[in-house]
Amino acid sequence: MKIAVLPGDGIGTEIVAEAVKVLRALDLGFEMEEALVGGAAYEAQGHPLPESTLKLAQQADAVLFGAVGDWKYDKLERALRPEQAILGLRKHLQLFANFRPAICYEQLTHASSLKPELVAGLDILIIRELTGDIYFGQPRGRRASPDGAFQGAPEAFDTMRYSRPEIERIAHVAFQAARKRGKKVTSVDKANVLETFQFWKDVVTEVHAQYPDVELDHMYVDNAAMQLVKAPKNFDVIVTGNMFGDILSDEAAMLTGSIGMLPSASLNDRKQGLYEPSHGSAPDIAGQGVANPLATILSAAMMLRFSLDQAEAADRIERAVKDVLAQGLRTADIHSEGTTRVGTKEMGDAVVARLKAQG
Repeated sequence: MKIAVLPGDGIGTEIVAEAVKVLRALDLGFEMEEALVGGAAYEAQGHPLPESTLKLAQQADAVLFGAVGDWKYDKLERALRPEQAILGLRKHLQLFANFRPAICYEQLTHASSLKPELVAGLDILIIRELTGDIYFGQPRGRRASPDGAFQGAPEAFDTMRYSRPEIERIAHVAFQAARKRGKKVTSVDKANVLETFQFWKDVVTEVHAQYPDVELDHMYVDNAAMQLVKAPKNFDVIVTGNMFGDILSDEAAMLTGSIGMLPSASLNDRKQGLYEPSHGSAPDIAGQGVANPLATILSAAMMLRFSLDQAEAADRIERAVKDVLAQGLRTADIHSEGTTRVGTKEMGDAVVARLKAQG
């Protein structure tokens, strides 16, 4: 089995190094090959997703990804910005299903911005459709407005669209995931305003007929955003489109105390996946050795479970992370009075130590 390791920019190199350290400690014999991506790739090869990096990712069984982006690239033309690398990988690998768990660990309930009683035991899975919607819809661009109150004025436009097969396949993923959890799916839409999401609602309802053992409810995205902070434990699996999922998953991340704790997985229909932390490249703290590597380490656990058929090893990593938190070790983003503040490398070392202690 082969893992493409793409650290990227900012803190990406630091946190991926710790995840690789944890994977090596498991001694499972995986081949791991590293390549440049994002701003680092642009600096070296003139493109955020070089052909060699894309080829490596396509040939690998899974991709372990750090983060991309830096303010210094913001003035580049859009096609050359670091963020285009992740969009390109999603497109070329056909990664249509994004899994974003939002879990509040017992030891971190007081780090959440919500009252402990609202988040204690929180375990939500947000499933975001990843290759359609307004992020990829065509046509898009800029032009002189052809109509309306400001006809002839410069305007920009994007296209929101979903086909039936796109909605059906992500709905199946959500219902199948719910069967292994609390057997409840909340489909989030804006059907009262957008024709695209009335169609989404109709198709999800049709697919639900094949899963009579799973409860389905529909919720407008604005209400979902409110309920996530009002009563988050009422959710089990949330399924939604690309843009809404992008926003809601980041909101859910902060329920847990820190986005630095949250992993993610993006899968295609062949179980090939890209695994990355939910946070960004954080250039403001890059190189300081203070970034939280746990989201990346937990992403590696998801990789073992979903793409590499190593569920037992994934369980071991997740237990090791819980043990480290129980010991009171915290990086700066989750540190509080009475806990021990550690850096990126120290946290990675602690997880490795707990793995070895498991025997």
